[in-house]
Amino acid sequence: MINQTVQLSILLFLLLSMNVSAQSVFGKWKTIDDRTGLPKGVIEIYKKDGLMYGKVVKILEEGMDGVTCAKCDGELKDKPVEGMEIITAGRKHEDGEWKGKRLFDPQQAMTFRFKIWLNPDNQNELKVRGYLAFIFRTQTWLRVEG
Repeated sequence: MINQTVQLSILLFLLLSMNVSAQSVFGKWKTIDDRTGLPKGVIEIYKKDGLMYGKVVKILEEGMDGVTCAKCDGELKDKPVEGMEIITAGRKHEDGEWKGKRLFDPQQAMTFRFKIWLNPDNQNELKVRGYLAFIFRTQTWLRVEG
C-alpha cells in the first residue's frame, strides 16, 4: 500500500512538472528578418487582461540604436521604436494560436492582422504571421532565455 502511494506521488509530481515546464508564447523573443536572416530586435510578449501584447525592448541591428518611427503618422511620429507596443490585444483561440488585428511594423509604419503560435516541433521558436488582405509573411522568432 505504501509503495503504491509513493508511486502515485511520484507520477503526480512528474505530471505537474511537465505541465509547469511547458513553454508558452509569453516572454522575450529575438526577431529574425525573414529576408536577410539577421537579428533585428528583442520583443517582450506579455499578457494583460487575458490578451496578448508585445513591445520592443531592444534594437539589435547595427547603427539603429535610438531609432525613431520616422515614417509613422500621428502620435507615433518620431517616437522611439524601443519601448513601442507592436502587438495589441491578441486573443487566444482553441487551437493554441493567438490572433489579432494589430501587429505594427515601425520600419514600414504599417499595421497587419496577425497570427502567432509556437512551433510544435521546437517550443523555442515562435511563428509570427502578418496578413495584409490575402497576402502574408511569416517570421520565426527565437526565445531569449532569462
